[in-house]
Amino acid sequence: MEYIIYFALSIMAVALVFVAIRFIKGPTTGDRVIALDTLTTLGVSGIVLASYLFHRFIYLDVALVYGVLGFIGVIVIARYLEGAL
Repeated sequence: MEYIIYFALSIMAVALVFVAIRFIKGPTTGDRVIALDTLTTLGVSGIVLASYLFHRFIYLDVALVYGVLGFIGVIVIARYLEGAL
């Protein structure tokens, strides 16, 4: 089972590189916001996989809070870009 976790972490690392490139080189601000949301999702997924790998299930609470804060952050940024704030 650990091999599957390591495989998933390696695929997430590759995705992290591609998303970071999109975040830096994004032609529009919208692309950067989407990349930021994807980075947050990859971070939450990484925390969940690390929680399973290290048998520290308290990290699941951290992942949940990080996911909620990331969602709220992206909503606030989107509202700001829309001009509603």
